[in-house]
Amino acid sequence: MSRTGKLRITRHRPTAATLSRGLTLVELLVTITILSVLVSAAVPSFTYALAGYRVSGQINGWLGDLQYTRAEAIKRGQTVTICISSDGATCVTGSSSWQQGWMVFADANGNALVDAGEAVLRKQAALNGNNTFVADNSVRSITFNRDGFAAGLPAGNVTLTLHDSTGQSGLTRCVAVTTVGRTSVQKHGAGNCS
Repeated sequence: MSRTGKLRITRHRPTAATLSRGLTLVELLVTITILSVLVSAAVPSFTYALAGYRVSGQINGWLGDLQYTRAEAIKRGQTVTICISSDGATCVTGSSSWQQGWMVFADANGNALVDAGEAVLRKQAALNGNNTFVADNSVRSITFNRDGFAAGLPAGNVTLTLHDSTGQSGLTRCVAVTTVGRTSVQKHGAGNCS
């Protein structure tokens, strides 16, 4: 209180130290440097993860259609075929590159060709990402009979290999199909997968 008995309120004027609450140039540069190091470390990992998800999705899509082919053959009591198809209406001949796409159809006569009156059950467009998906022994189609067995596979089985467009061996996946309809997926380096 002052001498006069009145309460005196004093206001403090802000000083230069309390007014400067922003960043200095050095702090800003350090922050940008740390951020750029973190981003440069994260981008390759993120790219690899995306490629891995794409490969897994493509393998799982093909496996799902293969299992569907076998189940339809058993359900319908007739042969059903999955074959390479770039247009979803006819089977490709002369190529064992499944990345073009494929289709599943009721193959009443078992000739692995879509004939008049044979229903197309599923279609898959070409794989994206420039991945390659190739079968050994030049296998262009797999036909299941009404008992669920794969008919006409050379050497009793076939292996399809999916390579990522980046060429990273860690992303390579192989699918082995046996005459009894059993499938197995392997990573690069396991079994015959290379």
